[in-house]
Amino acid sequence: MSDKLKILVAEDEPAVLRLVGSNLKRAGFSVEEVVDGAEVMERVFALRPVLLLLDVMLPGASGFEICRTLKSDPRSREMPIILLTAKAQARDRVHGLELGADDYVTKPFSPRELVLRVQAQVRKLPGQARPGETLQIGEILIDRAQPAVEVAGRPIAFTATEFKLLTVLMERAGRVQTRERLLSDVWGYEAAIESRTVDIYVTRLRGKLGRAATHLETVHGFGYRFVEKPAK
Repeated sequence: MSDKLKILVAEDEPAVLRLVGSNLKRAGFSVEEVVDGAEVMERVFALRPVLLLLDVMLPGASGFEICRTLKSDPRSREMPIILLTAKAQARDRVHGLELGADDYVTKPFSPRELVLRVQAQVRKLPGQARPGETLQIGEILIDRAQPAVEVAGRPIAFTATEFKLLTVLMERAGRVQTRERLLSDVWGYEAAIESRTVDIYVTRLRGKLGRAATHLETVHGFGYRFVEKPAK
């Protein structure tokens, strides 16, 4: 990274903070740190980081609640949030994703993997979009230059990950996309992980698309397909 994009790391364990900070800096990021959950919101709006690495077990405030609040605030809704935590059970990961988190990394973790996941989220930011390109199927219009989504002429707010997932599905309309393929192409995962991640995001897409969600077809036993002419 050459432009020193700013990452905010909310973590109260000094050893983990040093490990994460040093690896992100080595990857070319600018790193800001906060150790108290009660200060995270203030720091987010003051520093305007491109991404938040958020420990779930922070003193002062729960990382889950911070994530919920930030993802419901229009000022921070599109900022990617990666949850970093010792809570490794599937239900905790699912809970974090349902609250709007863009990714979930459990401790102990590989510093290299963490950096790759951060980079995967950063690649989805608006500055990475290809200008001048639009894609429309039915009532759904994607503008990659903004990025923005309209459904029947009405703008709909999407997070960076939701936008990337919808774009990939629409670009491959008519072709079945397995969960594994989507995890690789949207999230940047090469290894098999909890596939419920994709299911949660597809559910969120359907909720935002409203009646246009009929374009998103579940192919049982395989994955998902975006169809140009939904079955009536």
